[in-house]
Amino acid sequence: MTIFTVRHVTTYRYRRSVEFGQHRLMFRPRDSFDQRLLDATLIVDPEPNHVRWVHDVFGNCVALIDVSRPASELRFESRIRLDHTAQVALDLQIDDEALSYPFSYDADEIADLEPTIRRHYPDASDEVGQWARQFVRIGQPTETGHLLMTLCYAIHESFGYTRRLERGTQTPQETLGLRRGTCRDFALLMMEAARSLGLAARFVTGYVYVPDRDGSNTRGGGSTHAWCQIYLPGAGWVEFDPTNGIVGNRDLIRVAVARDPSQAIPLTGSYDGEAVDYIDMSVQVNVTTEDAAGGFRQADIKKMEHTPRMSVHR
Repeated sequence: MTIFTVRHVTTYRYRRSVEFGQHRLMFRPRDSFDQRLLDATLIVDPEPNHVRWVHDVFGNCVALIDVSRPASELRFESRIRLDHTAQVALDLQIDDEALSYPFSYDADEIADLEPTIRRHYPDASDEVGQWARQFVRIGQPTETGHLLMTLCYAIHESFGYTRRLERGTQTPQETLGLRRGTCRDFALLMMEAARSLGLAARFVTGYVYVPDRDGSNTRGGGSTHAWCQIYLPGAGWVEFDPTNGIVGNRDLIRVAVARDPSQAIPLTGSYDGEAVDYIDMSVQVNVTTEDAAGGFRQADIKKMEHTPRMSVHR
């Protein structure tokens, strides 16, 4: 058991005071058997007129925020504290009939899983499918767990990680061709590779804890992080982080799940003004963990500059 604390601050800056439309936040972690939310605080400046919490179609917690007055700066600060239990990937209890690939999902689950099995990105030459099938053994059984771990590790070891300021996600073919990308690009590539093999996959957004900032090779710290889940009969939705080669939920704090990255953007909104009114947006994420004595270990801190995830109304 580990107690994680996350402080997530996003600040938008403008050249003059502008009015704001409604903003949609996905910062609150999903409660589950492996992570339990202990405390959550949301601070907005200017103070909002109204904050309304809803569950989206995937059961994610979403805050809808109406900002009270015009301002030249808009700031969102989320503070969470949660109890996290690491799940050991190698101990997954996959049903016997799904231990070897290929296998079929239960008829009762197919109707619900079908949208996550269907491929979402055109691939006329089946480049992603061909890449994924090279990890399937020919003429002998392929262990399902080994296949997925190999996919995960192949991306981690063979693709170059890079931070990208532009909004959006590369298509799986672009990532495959470039052999580099961000965490969200790698997550989407693994999802579509798994889907090309007939497996159910979905996108996850959240945070990653970097145990030792100076000596760790963990990637994706200092901002929100992304990975994917694959559905395995008997084991359920299993975490795969191809950016870091993590199988299981170790050091991963799950906030939201979706069929596609576009459905799990942490913060979206709008302002009423000209495009030139916008200056910049900064994001800072601090992830710390409490040790047995109640103190805090190394924080994961980094300030990032991004293009805005905001629409402009004139």
